[in-house]
Amino acid sequence: MWQLYQFPLCPFSRKVRLLLGEKGVGYELVRESPWQRRDEFLDMNPAGQTPVMVDEERGVLLVDSMAICEFFEETVEKSAMINGTAVGRAEIRRLVTWFDTHFYQDVTGPLLHERMVKRVARTGSPDAKGLREAMKAAVGHLDYTDYLLDHRNWLGGATMSLADLAAAAQISVADYLGGIDWKGHEQTARWYRGLKSRPSFRPLLSERMEMVTPPIHYDNVDF
Repeated sequence: MWQLYQFPLCPFSRKVRLLLGEKGVGYELVRESPWQRRDEFLDMNPAGQTPVMVDEERGVLLVDSMAICEFFEETVEKSAMINGTAVGRAEIRRLVTWFDTHFYQDVTGPLLHERMVKRVARTGSPDAKGLREAMKAAVGHLDYTDYLLDHRNWLGGATMSLADLAAAAQISVADYLGGIDWKGHEQTARWYRGLKSRPSFRPLLSERMEMVTPPIHYDNVDF
């Protein structure tokens, strides 16, 4: 049985969970707080980052969200998430990198640090300036997703792909932390409502992080 080491607001773990849900892969959640730097976890991933997937019976250890997604994309035929032509697959991977890197650095990462890690690890109070900058950056990123959805059915092309899962994972965490202003972003909101209604997404919306309460609209599909 697969075990997924993660914590509820890890956007990279959410991306993996969405992929596993779409593909119908069973797994057990194992709560891991990477900021605690547990020796046992560092033995699995010296970088000290979630997610990590383990199948002890088969002796398989998978580290890094993209490596995990690529593994299941190659080994489980159901619901291909990196599909289409070579050019199309390159575009999907480009967008996954965009959201995993740029959106995370500009928006999700700062929000997590200020509104979650500082509270849970008791390392200080949120920095108002940092929060404002993250929320301002989120507006620019949603402008970009609006642009993509003006020209495509889904972010990466004609069908749902890993690009949509990566984007939704980051946006959902930012939304939980109160960092998303949906006004003026109807294209992205419509796309996100569709993803929130999928069976793979519903378990994420029911989870909560201690000491951090999401906005009222967070788990409402019809927000």
